[in-house]
Amino acid sequence: MTSEHAAGTPELTGGLVGLLGLTFDEASADRVVIRWQVRPELHQPYGIQHGGVYCAVVETVGSVGGSLWLGDRGRVVGVSNQTDFLRAVRDGELVAVGTPVHRGRSQQLWQVEIVDAEQRLVARGQVRLQNLSPA
Repeated sequence: MTSEHAAGTPELTGGLVGLLGLTFDEASADRVVIRWQVRPELHQPYGIQHGGVYCAVVETVGSVGGSLWLGDRGRVVGVSNQTDFLRAVRDGELVAVGTPVHRGRSQQLWQVEIVDAEQRLVARGQVRLQNLSPA
């Protein structure tokens, strides 16, 4: 993983990231790239990638990028996540790429596109983050 490490940046291998099997290819204040394998444990009952995984990836991408941008000026928390599911996926590798749309004093907005191995858009979302000052 290529990354800028800022004070307060969370561990990027444990927790939900570890459970989902997410791998960070790139993480900076301007772009975050995550990949993962679709597998049966991440399916919904009809045998396709669960939409909650897409939502979690969108939030993770935005939160990591937003945290790196904010740095030691504070922390970020997600306050809105809007994710659209566009194509059913049963297996294979997916890649999420996130970039900032807006970075302001109090909030940030990040957009995320998720594609399959054929570069087809399978989901897209955006996450709005609140910038919190240090306590």
